[in-house]
Amino acid sequence: MTDHKAPITVYYDGACPRCRADRRRYERWAGPAAESVVWYDITGREAELASLGIDPGTALRELHVRDAEGRIHRELEAYRLLMARVPRLRPLAWLIGLPVVRPLLSWLYRRWVLRRLHRQGRL
Repeated sequence: MTDHKAPITVYYDGACPRCRADRRRYERWAGPAAESVVWYDITGREAELASLGIDPGTALRELHVRDAEGRIHRELEAYRLLMARVPRLRPLAWLIGLPVVRPLLSWLYRRWVLRRLHRQGRL
C-alpha cells in the first residue's frame, strides 16, 4: 500500500502555463496532503536533472515523480502516484492504471504534450 504522507518530489515544466495551473488545482484539491509534495521546476535545470538520473528531454515530455524510496516514476505512473494522495482523485488514479485504459491514455498524453511543445516552439 502507498504511504500517502511520505514525501514525494514532482518534476514539472514550470514554463508551461497549463502545468502551473494543474499544480495550483492539485494543491487546492489535496489540502493538507499537498504539504508532502515537493514541486521541482525543471526549467533550465538540465544539469541538475541529469545528476539525478533524469534525462532532461524526457522530463520535458513526461511528468516524473520521485517517491520516498528514491524511485523515479514517469508519465502515467507518475500521475497515478500523485493522484492517489487526493481522495477525490483516487478513483481516477485506479482507472488510468487499467490495462485497457493505460495504453490509450499514454498515447493521448504523449501526443498532447508534443503538440503543446511544438506550439510553444520548445521542441
